[in-house]
Amino acid sequence: METTLRTFSVLVDDEPGVLSQISRLFSRKGFNIESLAVGPTEERGLSRLTLEVLTDDQQTELLCNQLSKMVPVHSVRLLAEEHSIRREMVLCKVRAEERSVRSELIQLANVFRASILDVSSISMTLAVIGEESKNEALTDLLREFGILEMVRTGMVALERGRYTIQDERKETLEFNLGKML
Repeated sequence: METTLRTFSVLVDDEPGVLSQISRLFSRKGFNIESLAVGPTEERGLSRLTLEVLTDDQQTELLCNQLSKMVPVHSVRLLAEEHSIRREMVLCKVRAEERSVRSELIQLANVFRASILDVSSISMTLAVIGEESKNEALTDLLREFGILEMVRTGMVALERGRYTIQDERKETLEFNLGKML
C-alpha cells in the first residue's frame, strides 16, 4: 500500500497530558508525526490538534479509530488536501549586511507576500504564511542569501465550506442524549 501524508484534525479536551497521550498513540504504532500544531478553539475547554503523518489507507483508518476511542478526544477528521484550507508559518532570519541585499530581500518578500518583522545592520527577519510549497519556494531562495536561523510552525488546517469538526461532535451528543432518554 502507498503511504501519503495525511492530515488529522482532532478536537480534544484542553487539559494537561492530552497531547502526550495522543503522541504516545502515534509513537506506539510506529509513526513519526511530520507536523503538529495545537491551540485553543472557539469553545472554552477544547483544543484542536492538526497532525500530519505518513500512512497508507489501512493505517489511516486504524489511527482514526484509535483516536476516536480515546477519552479526551471529542472528534477526529481526516482532512483531504482538496477539501481543506491548510497554512503554515515560517520565520526566517537571513544575512543582510549590504543595502543591495536588503533591497533584494524586500522584493522577494513582496513577491511572496511575506512580512518583514525585523531589520538590523547584519540581518533581516521575514515571516511568510502559506501552503508548504510556497514556503519551501521562498526558503529555497533565501538559502542563497544565507539563512542564520529558521523556524516553522506545524501545518494548521480547516475543512472548506460549511462543515466543521463540531458537526460530528454535535451529532454524537444528540445521539447519546437520545439513547439515554
